[in-house]
Amino acid sequence: MAIELKWVGFDFGQCMMDPTGLRNHLVAGDVSKELGEPELVEERIHRYRVLKEKYGSYSIVKEGHRDEIMSYVFDGREEAKEIFSAKEQEHLLAGSGLEEALRYLTAEGIHLSVVAELKKTLGAMGTDIVTRFLQKKGLTRYFEDVVTPQGRIDLRDGSVDLSYKGKTKEQGTLYDELIQALLKRGISPSDGAMVGDKIATDIVPAKKRGFITIQYTGYIDMGPSVADYRIENFLELKQLIKKKV
Repeated sequence: MAIELKWVGFDFGQCMMDPTGLRNHLVAGDVSKELGEPELVEERIHRYRVLKEKYGSYSIVKEGHRDEIMSYVFDGREEAKEIFSAKEQEHLLAGSGLEEALRYLTAEGIHLSVVAELKKTLGAMGTDIVTRFLQKKGLTRYFEDVVTPQGRIDLRDGSVDLSYKGKTKEQGTLYDELIQALLKRGISPSDGAMVGDKIATDIVPAKKRGFITIQYTGYIDMGPSVADYRIENFLELKQLIKKKV
């Protein structure tokens, strides 16, 4: 039996955004070449790997420590920031079946948000990794907003709501703020679902606050959790969800 919902939130890293096609060492090399410093390719690839070892994965480095990529890997070169973002986007993929699932949910009249762990300050549309990805993949039309610890960006007019600033998914405070906003629109937590791969940030705190939780295992299966449902392909959402009238 399908679950009836009014709102669905999607995690970004390793969920909507599939880094399978990304070769991080090639990105570091391409940036150095475009900076006109091919002689520094090997050194910068090494530094990037140092950050990966320090934080555990390239995804964690890019989601939470992009400032260190610029300062440590690329010697603080300001122009490296834009080049890195552009090169990175060339390799990122959308999760399997994502757009078809989003098209279905939108047609159902279900409100959609990206709920990400972005730690870099939000700016104009397309200046951060999340909105840049949505634009490049043509997905902005499916989502109303992007909710992050740096603020909520309205994808319809580009405005930023800073009431979310400093709040996090893991501590649950980001969900607390989100719940208040949804309640004002007549959407209770039980009318919503959070889709994500990370148990500590997408599943446990969201479920604790009454959201339906859907663990995505299409890129990395983080193992058993308290999630209400598990999916491997986003197309499964078409059978799992329908609009609550």
